[in-house]
Amino acid sequence: MTTHAEQRTVLVPDGLAGERVDAAMARMFGLSRTKAADLIAQGLVHVDGSAVGKSDRVDAGAMLDVTIPAERDPLEVKPEIVEGIRIIHDDDAIVVIDKPVGVAVHPSPGWTGPTVVGHLAGAGFRISTSGASERQGIVQRLDVGTSGVMVICKSEHAYSVLKNAFRHRTVDKTYHALVQGHPDPLAGTVDAPIGRHPHHDYKFAVMADGRHSVTHYETLEAHRFASLLEVHLETGRTHQIRVHMSALKHPCVGDLTYGADPTLAKRLGLERQWLHAMRLGFEHPETGDYVTYESTHPDDLAHALDVIRDED
Repeated sequence: MTTHAEQRTVLVPDGLAGERVDAAMARMFGLSRTKAADLIAQGLVHVDGSAVGKSDRVDAGAMLDVTIPAERDPLEVKPEIVEGIRIIHDDDAIVVIDKPVGVAVHPSPGWTGPTVVGHLAGAGFRISTSGASERQGIVQRLDVGTSGVMVICKSEHAYSVLKNAFRHRTVDKTYHALVQGHPDPLAGTVDAPIGRHPHHDYKFAVMADGRHSVTHYETLEAHRFASLLEVHLETGRTHQIRVHMSALKHPCVGDLTYGADPTLAKRLGLERQWLHAMRLGFEHPETGDYVTYESTHPDDLAHALDVIRDED
């Protein structure tokens, strides 16, 4: 949780007389020199009431005032309304949304942008308390750069049922992907284990010792430069479609991380991979009825597809 800024006031001891301010702060407060210099640069350090530079020296008996701002927990959920998130369905058990690109599902270290759970909190939705605090109610994820339909659980029972359904692969997850070239065969299955890339920890790759991963695809449209595929995920690994399509030498258009042509992406006005979660189908955790929720291609992907069609 976020705490208030900390105010520290100390007298400089005789032993630190003549030291630079940043060095004295490091010794007295246990801070790194870099952190001390940063606080000085922000104007948060005063000696005898006056702001100082990091290389200024301190005298014995001088009064050193330091304000140390609270550091926000990177996993803390920040309630805020996120533009572009659309509610597809809402009942007592689940809420189904259409997630726009550029929004993470939940907070994580290194991510400071908007999140789905932050939006739901800001919009007044009460979500299941099951799961880690930063991802309560979350039973599936979409990459920041992937848009489309996803379900979040509001009741504890729904969380338990749907978590189990995803684990046992009874949820129908349908994506559209625009990939470079023409997969051969036009419809098929990729069964190849996926693990973290050996040289780049932000990427994944087909690895012999990776986790079992299965992707089914069929070609909906074949164009001069690219093909529109309908993809069904049997498993749900991080970056699965992107990794498997790249392994086939048909990366998602615009997916520069996994080998897509930057020139083609620029021509289509794409700033992310052409990949969209189109449909989710599952047994409703309360009624037991089979339900399906759908999304449509967002504007940036629709535009890119139109350009591809026009270039035939």
